[in-house]
Amino acid sequence: MAEEAQSRRAAARALLERAIGVLYRPETERLSHYFEAVLAEQFDAWVWFEQTTAVTPLGHEHPHGAPATWPFGL
Repeated sequence: MAEEAQSRRAAARALLERAIGVLYRPETERLSHYFEAVLAEQFDAWVWFEQTTAVTPLGHEHPHGAPATWPFGL
């Protein structure tokens, strides 16, 4: 139970999160590229993978019955 309480406190603490897709400007990086985020308010759940492996790339073949936009469109 103490470990759960510790995890809740850690998730409720504001941390710096780096924005995605910003123009890099070293002179304003801290102010323009980062913002405060509270994980417990931003996400409903987390998944932790202790170990992962590389994915296998898709082949060039077009699966039977797949739409013309496969694998990128709906």
